[in-house]
Amino acid sequence: MAAEWYYVENGESRGPITRDDLITRLPGLEGDQTLVFGPGMSSWIAAGHVSALRTAGGPTSQAPPPTPVSRRSDEIDYEITGDDMQFVEVELDPGEMVIAEAGAMMYMTPGIKMETKFGDPSRQESGIFGKMLSAGKRVLTGESLFMTVFTGTGPAKQQVAFAAPYPGKIVPMDLAQLGGEMLCQKDSFLCAARGVEIGIAFTKRFGAGLFGGEGFILQRLRGDGLAFVHAGGTLCQHDLAAGQSLKVDTGCLVAFQPTVNYDIRFVGGFKNTLFGGEGLFFAELTGPGSVWLQSLPFSRLAGRMAAARTSHKGEGSILGGLGDLLDGDG
Repeated sequence: MAAEWYYVENGESRGPITRDDLITRLPGLEGDQTLVFGPGMSSWIAAGHVSALRTAGGPTSQAPPPTPVSRRSDEIDYEITGDDMQFVEVELDPGEMVIAEAGAMMYMTPGIKMETKFGDPSRQESGIFGKMLSAGKRVLTGESLFMTVFTGTGPAKQQVAFAAPYPGKIVPMDLAQLGGEMLCQKDSFLCAARGVEIGIAFTKRFGAGLFGGEGFILQRLRGDGLAFVHAGGTLCQHDLAAGQSLKVDTGCLVAFQPTVNYDIRFVGGFKNTLFGGEGLFFAELTGPGSVWLQSLPFSRLAGRMAAARTSHKGEGSILGGLGDLLDGDG
């Protein structure tokens, strides 16, 4: 059989290898949670959930069902409302919690208790030093030192809603189905169930950090619960096969699985560099893994608004900037 299988070891993609070699490397596949990728699969899946590996002993073998794995994160319910200016309403059972960026809350019912925490409340740091280290990491990504925790209290279900900061889409990501970890651009995280850790990840290559447009540092979401990420404009998802690559404007990248290789390439060409309008560099993403892209990065939106504000061109007015001044717009 062709060597078309890959697996994750110590956070790195290994392969390609044959199915038989994979089975040899991963004993006890019925309950194995090692992420694998192979023929006919669109994303990474735990080995114990792949029927092609569980039935490898022959057509008559009967493998037991996968061993259930208890979640560390709260299992929350949610509903996303809206089209271009969305918000997500999270429903909490008594004792359940959701963590969010400071200032993201839209509304909450009376049975919700709100607390502001220093650093990442999902991490169990010991002492003030651990809390300061967690908060310092958040500062590196441009986030606030504090996060807000919302807890459901009382005998009934309670609701709390979080709004998108600018036009776009809210993306629910079940980390348990995505391998337990995602890398996101800074400012994209909105909220998550208690148990999801929000940390930082450094880009692996110097060029990616120096010219990537978003700096060396990405947000790392880790856990087995639901996390919500905001994307500007329209969202699209690409599932890259092993070795398949995609060239992307650096600002349009929202999130990707850690098995995807992220690098920066020079646009090339004198005319492309000077007159292409796309910058000097673009991101090159190589699978296997899933990638989420946005059509309207906030930096692009802000740049267009600033350019329109400073251009002093009157829309349909022969007076131009003078007309704006007389109209009170200057």
